[in-house]
Amino acid sequence: MNAPCSNRVEINGWVVLDKPVGMTSTHAVAQLKRIFNAKKAGHAGTLDPLASGILPVAFGEATKTVPFVQDGEKTYRFTIAWGAETDSDDADGIVVARCERRPEIAEIRAALPRFTGPILQRPPAFSAIKIAGERAYDLARDGEMPDLAPRPVVVHALGLLAADRDAATFEARCGKGCYVRALARDLGQFLGCRGHVAALRRTRVGPFAEEDSVRLADLADDAANALVSVEAGLTEMPCVAVDRESAARLRRGQSILLRGRDAPMDGQAYASCGGVVVAVGTIEHGELVPGRVFNLPF
Repeated sequence: MNAPCSNRVEINGWVVLDKPVGMTSTHAVAQLKRIFNAKKAGHAGTLDPLASGILPVAFGEATKTVPFVQDGEKTYRFTIAWGAETDSDDADGIVVARCERRPEIAEIRAALPRFTGPILQRPPAFSAIKIAGERAYDLARDGEMPDLAPRPVVVHALGLLAADRDAATFEARCGKGCYVRALARDLGQFLGCRGHVAALRRTRVGPFAEEDSVRLADLADDAANALVSVEAGLTEMPCVAVDRESAARLRRGQSILLRGRDAPMDGQAYASCGGVVVAVGTIEHGELVPGRVFNLPF
């Protein structure tokens, strides 16, 4: 039984969970919230039940850094099964098209540049995108297959790892909003053989990598050591070290003047005092303007 909300405690930091196949991201967060008896938790980027791999879960003040982690690059290893396209673009869906043709390895390699770089991608019908206030997957489950417009996404790298007659395994490094299921569908259509994702594993989300992750079974024995700092979610942006006086100004929502030739250039950065995150903001004309402040003890 879950502890009453009044008995939950303040936990601040990240756990990089290796989510198993078959579990929803929401259920995974609920499990971790129960293990840590935490008041507040959320994840950085939904991972489908069919998929395994990196699901960064933020607690307390770390939830303020979730948008920055979600905006980071993501890396996936995935297998496309050729010969069938499904309504969900994965193995859980209903087959909507079949094809007896199978692509040669040379054909697959030759096609990859067309799906690398800035591309337009139509999201899967079974996705969390909202249409008139409703999730696309809710409409699809009710039999109303939404016609989603193509969106610009970036695929930074797409490589073939292995292949046989009926399937091929790839690794993709993608920007925000890219769907691997849509990549599989579109690649199958382009090769004239149809295809869907048969296996999917996420190996990186922003600053968090596969080697940083823990399994739920590991948490049962040693949960405390799995918690990493709030700052871990911000390590892909520049850090500005500040003293206590400047930290106090930032926490009041006031800008601070940055001095010295080592100050970062204009753009996004975070401030840290004695190894504790104080604020995330924007550097403009030599000043750090706070956008989000943190209430962590020095």
